[in-house]
Amino acid sequence: MLSPELKAQIFKLPPRDRLALISVIVESLPDTTVTQSDRFSAIQRMRGLLKTEQPAPTDEEVAVMLEERRVEKYLQ
Repeated sequence: MLSPELKAQIFKLPPRDRLALISVIVESLPDTTVTQSDRFSAIQRMRGLLKTEQPAPTDEEVAVMLEERRVEKYLQ
């Protein structure tokens, strides 16, 4: 987090100098690339968040849920 003094000094800079500061900051960041294994592990973690102990609804159950939602939305 920026200290208030540093933030105040940044806002005092002219726009051209602030843009130059942004460029220097971006250049200072390490070149980070996301590897395939990182993506795969992230996807696996997301799938784990979606898991439930209940079975997936059948097509008929989904159709009933959609119909109930439409009735709720448009007829009430």
